Order: sequence, then structure tokens, then C-alpha cells
Amino acid sequence: MIDWGAFAVVAIAALTAAATVVSTYSLGLRLLTVSGRVPVVEPAAFTDAITVVSPAQAKAAATRARKAAKKSPLTLGQKRLAFIAACACFILCVGAVLYGIYLIVPALHN
Repeated sequence: MIDWGAFAVVAIAALTAAATVVSTYSLGLRLLTVSGRVPVVEPAAFTDAITVVSPAQAKAAATRARKAAKKSPLTLGQKRLAFIAACACFILCVGAVLYGIYLIVPALHN
């Protein structure tokens, strides 16, 4: 027999945890961008495959990121604080994922 109350608790906990991790990660990305460290992805080249982003597109994206960083109204201290907060968000995400793995794998908590 299925205990629907327990099922609902697990479903709600899983959805809440997933939303929290995704929100924390996106906040970390936003703070990383505000701090002036825009995550620019270099072109990915694969053997026997096409390039995902051309070098010209990557250069243009890096130029736009540098221009946006120069226009930032934040002081150097505010940018550092935003970077530290972004790192804290990423650390929280890693901690949440590791704790979830700990809860799932019974060998870790016997």
C-alpha cells in the first residue's frame, strides 16, 4: 500500500530543494556578472566536428563584456563583495548537492 502523505512530503521536499539550488546558482551567476567577471565561454573545438562558436564571435563577446565592466557604477569594494557572495552561492550549491548524495547513498551514513 502506498503512503500518499509520505509521497507528497518527499515530492514537495524534492521540488523545494531543486528550486532552491537552481535559484542559488542563478543568483551566484548574477552576482558574478555584477562583480565584472562575466563568464565568457571559449569556443569549443572537437575533432571531426564543427566549432560551436567562431573565434570572431568569442572575441566580440569578450569585447562586449569588457565594455560592460567599464560602465559598471559599482566601486571596487562592491565588486569584491559581489564576487565573494557569488562564491558563497556556488559553495552553498555544492554543499546542497553533496548533502543530497549523502542522503541518497546509504553506505555513507551507516
